[in-house]
Amino acid sequence: MTTNLIISVIADDKPGLVESLAQTVVDNQGNWLESRMSQMAGKFAGILRISVTETHAQKLCDALYALEQQDIKVIVEKTTDESTPVTRTLLINLVGNDRPGIVKEVSQVLAKQHINVEDLSTSCSPAPHTADKLFRAQAVLQVPQNIDLDELTEQLESLANDLIVEVSQPD
Repeated sequence: MTTNLIISVIADDKPGLVESLAQTVVDNQGNWLESRMSQMAGKFAGILRISVTETHAQKLCDALYALEQQDIKVIVEKTTDESTPVTRTLLINLVGNDRPGIVKEVSQVLAKQHINVEDLSTSCSPAPHTADKLFRAQAVLQVPQNIDLDELTEQLESLANDLIVEVSQPD
């Protein structure tokens, strides 16, 4: 029987972190299925999905927690592959003037519609020709089939007069 582990890691960024994680997984009969990792402000953070047989799961968990000796903070959660509701994948791009609370407001609109955020990337950068900061967000969403996309776009655009919302389906 196979189990899936979702592993979160954070550490000071330095060469060899991914290699340490990969070696630990391989040494304990795990299979690295997918991951998202990033460096930000001198820290390295990642989330991984690993499959492992039930008989090796605890040994792998113990080995991952032992990475704390190398100053790698690790959180491990077991997961089950439960059936999920029928949804469609959408991509959204948002651009508008930055202000406190914008991520909270956008996430509230999505949560009220039972939309799941699968992947989110945000940034702030100077607007062309001005010193104003622009907020940018790109997200992959799992959206229930019954959601009207025009209505969703209107709800997001109503958060601010300057918020530009682009909703599309992946290729």
